[in-house]
Amino acid sequence: MYEGKFPFKRYRLTLEFLKHHIDPTEKILDLGIENPFSKIMRDHGYTIKNTGGEDLDIDTSTLENAEVDVVTAFEIFEHLLSPFTVLQKINSNKLVASVPLRLWFASAYRSKTDMRDRHYHEFEDWQFDWLLEKAGWTIKSRQKWTNPTTKIGIRPLFRWFTPRYYIVYAERV
Repeated sequence: MYEGKFPFKRYRLTLEFLKHHIDPTEKILDLGIENPFSKIMRDHGYTIKNTGGEDLDIDTSTLENAEVDVVTAFEIFEHLLSPFTVLQKINSNKLVASVPLRLWFASAYRSKTDMRDRHYHEFEDWQFDWLLEKAGWTIKSRQKWTNPTTKIGIRPLFRWFTPRYYIVYAERV
């Protein structure tokens, strides 16, 4: 169902990782507004609530007051100025989070038309691990995958071999 090119490969692998670590009976707070992957999680039996579009760098009340078993954050931390604060404020003992990895052959993503759609951080795996650990999380599982493209060139060729996405399952220490 979610086969083929981006974003379907990412969705399929993210869903497989989520199913491996999180039971559908657990209530989830998904950071970020309703999105295509929210629907995919619901289609697979997960009960989720998304944040409402508030600026999580400034307003963490949703994180602090949520009565959920798990928080998910799929490609959100790179958009925050202070992911450390958000990670500390999460009121849950389980976290599934993914980030795009920093690519040595491509600059950080920055939309020219939408000021909110920018990557303030693009992590290397060890940097994201360190951030999580410093914020009080213990990583229990991790996975990386590539994002191949059919474009022609040196950078598209590198995308076949260089991991682009990194996902972790972590628990509160």
